Amino acid sequence: MNGWSWKRFSVNAETENGQKYSCYISVLLRTFKLSVLKFTIAYIPLAPEIKDFTDNQNSNAIKVINAYSAFLSEFVSAIKKELPKNLICVRYDVPIDFYDCESRDFYVNSIKTLVFAGCTKLKKSFTDIQPPDTTILDLSKTQEELLSAMKPKWRYNIRLAEKKGVHVEYFTANSDGFEKALDDFYSLYKETSVRDGIAIHSKDYYKSLFMLAKSQPDSPEIRLYLARHENDNLAAIITLFCKKEAVYLYGASGNVKRNLMPAYLLQWNAINDAASYGAASYDFYGMPPVDDEHHPMHGLYRFKTGFGGKIIHRPGSFDVPVNGFYALYVAAERLRAFYHKKIKKLIAGR
Repeated sequence: MNGWSWKRFSVNAETENGQKYSCYISVLLRTFKLSVLKFTIAYIPLAPEIKDFTDNQNSNAIKVINAYSAFLSEFVSAIKKELPKNLICVRYDVPIDFYDCESRDFYVNSIKTLVFAGCTKLKKSFTDIQPPDTTILDLSKTQEELLSAMKPKWRYNIRLAEKKGVHVEYFTANSDGFEKALDDFYSLYKETSVRDGIAIHSKDYYKSLFMLAKSQPDSPEIRLYLARHENDNLAAIITLFCKKEAVYLYGASGNVKRNLMPAYLLQWNAINDAASYGAASYDFYGMPPVDDEHHPMHGLYRFKTGFGGKIIHRPGSFDVPVNGFYALYVAAERLRAFYHKKIKKLIAGR
């Protein structure tokens, strides 16, 4: 899918202190070519969770960080036989939630210190694949409790959209009208891209999310929510639903009738549907780390935190290098990031 393949298999591993660990692991694989050479990176969206290591309340923090780093390095040895021989690294997203940036930064800097001292193979990735900062709603609460936890303006905007006749409908890949709804979403997304200066993928990229969910019986459900008023498409979001959590993945809005506040009603519909689906939480998935009005995405921070969830800071992505081509790959990542963050915006006049 979009350059990635995936495997799922069982793993039996052992921690440094002899604790046995068995799990099923999903690994995404991407292969790159450089002249006659081919190399592959393996990406594990959520590293194995071991309570003793991923509970950030543990009082002996340095010891825990050291032990978990060692385990993730050793875990590569346990899965290498299932992965391509041209593997250059395994990349993890470390599943530890911190409730302030200082604690998260202490964790990241501690691992960098261990690397410098030669005590671990685990290295901080130059690029985070998943957004490390987010806000999460607890869906065990009632509708009244959820509304009460929001900022007053957010409750007002939801009721305004309802009062003004904004209509919200959701679609899956099996729904009648899905193809038209996806076209409407993508048109709105292109407007968002031009207005806000963000990069987007081709329409087929987003369609493939729905097709993958449709083709796998145990996959999460992917939903497209579309807000309309009369004959106008106003805004749309794509969300993922599973029993553990629901995740808001993508959002788009047009340039007409923005005063009807469709984005607030879209989120409120998705939040309620996630609770009905049985999801334990609703993850707004990605925002600036702090309330900084000078940050270019400050509006995103205000919008997502206004719904009253708990702000979470995660450590981001970490790599375990497997061979010498890893350094070349990191250099290529740095060049690509420089192009997209500096050169491309300079060319676009932003």
